[in-house]
Amino acid sequence: MKKNLRFSTFLFFLSFLFLLFSSSCEKSDDKNNLPENTFIDNRDGNVYKTVKIVDQVWMAENLKYLPDVTSPSVSSETNPYYYVYGYSGTNVEDAMALDNYHTYGVLYNWPAANEACPEGWHLPTGDEIAELNLNLGVWTTAGGRLKETGTAHWNIPNTDAMNLHGFTALPGGYMLNNSFNGLNNYGFWWVVQEIDSPFPN
Repeated sequence: MKKNLRFSTFLFFLSFLFLLFSSSCEKSDDKNNLPENTFIDNRDGNVYKTVKIVDQVWMAENLKYLPDVTSPSVSSETNPYYYVYGYSGTNVEDAMALDNYHTYGVLYNWPAANEACPEGWHLPTGDEIAELNLNLGVWTTAGGRLKETGTAHWNIPNTDAMNLHGFTALPGGYMLNNSFNGLNNYGFWWVVQEIDSPFPN
């Protein structure tokens, strides 16, 4: 099924949608003496885990880059807007104090997603998503192979979750029609172009 990602997010996994977006694919040279499989976003000091799945390196946490924050009552297809699930104000410090920010990161509209990746990272392409799908082995269970296990964040029963590679996909929800939706049930990731879904819908 085709989806125009300028106006909607890519239905990324079989068993769920995903929060915000995770970035692909190449890790920058690590010059910060950080533990292996981590990197620092020099814009704000946030440190992220990474995971290597065959030859691809992915962020294993949701991005938290938040240069400003917008109320869900405001939306745009042309201006970059950043949201924190459940927060309706415009104060960045207040938004960053919320548990949802620390756990699930930031929700981005399309223009913001195109600006949000740290240096050395990028939104995944359709080819990179297709390669990820192949690397996961069994496309019918690809989503479950990336999801965090247990029900600390995913609603019960979360029986398909395996988290085989440490990707630890979380259900950070989404924003639609000026309303937050889907926390603990769904997640969305942005990709860089319109593609044929490599996962079944």
